[in-house]
Amino acid sequence: MQETTKNSPKPETKKEAPKESLLLNLAFNIAIPTLVLTKLSGDDYLGIKLAIVVALSFPIIYGIKDFFSRSKINFFSALGVISVSMTGGISLMELDAIYIAIKEASIPLLFGLATLVSLKTSQPLIHTFLLNDSILETEKIAAALKANNRQAEFDQLLINASWILAGSFLLSAVLNYFLAIYMLTADPGTLEFNEQLGKMTALSFPVIAVPAMLVMIGDMFYLFRGIMRLTGIPLEEIIKQK
Repeated sequence: MQETTKNSPKPETKKEAPKESLLLNLAFNIAIPTLVLTKLSGDDYLGIKLAIVVALSFPIIYGIKDFFSRSKINFFSALGVISVSMTGGISLMELDAIYIAIKEASIPLLFGLATLVSLKTSQPLIHTFLLNDSILETEKIAAALKANNRQAEFDQLLINASWILAGSFLLSAVLNYFLAIYMLTADPGTLEFNEQLGKMTALSFPVIAVPAMLVMIGDMFYLFRGIMRLTGIPLEEIIKQK
């Protein structure tokens, strides 16, 4: 009988990506840009255009930091960097505020359309958002569905959940558009416009993110209840335990 050596190499464990800090996210993407635009846009401080550049650089820096800390592209962070860069470009070129409103609405609208179009593919986006290995015991769910012969019903459940998810993005698009129209009334290139842009950034979380998040949470519970019904597996065994 062979003895195992004490110095035998241990199997390598996969290094997990660091968890995202919600406080840091809110600070870089909302709080700091709001303060810079509303408090530092005057001629005594940064000035109108430099304040826009400084304020919008924080979300971009956060997105780049997220990329290097995770060693891979976070799709949502990348999209945030693109969105912020477009806002900065529109503001610096002093284009009409309607272009910012259209931009604000177009991104979640594209997400909603992509969610529905993906239903025709082998990997619907609902898998990315709600039904993925980091949240659920997908292999156990798949085995139970096959054993219970409920795959067709599960596919219909995913279609319904995808429509609800697309609805959350549509709600976000509508709220984005009307918030921008309501808030950005001053002429671009003015101190008042910067202040309004800062206030719009501050209101984006409670006015837009929270309602859309509530719809998505409701969708998640709808999906979980459907999975429990079709598989017969209790919730605590469906959700992946860390």
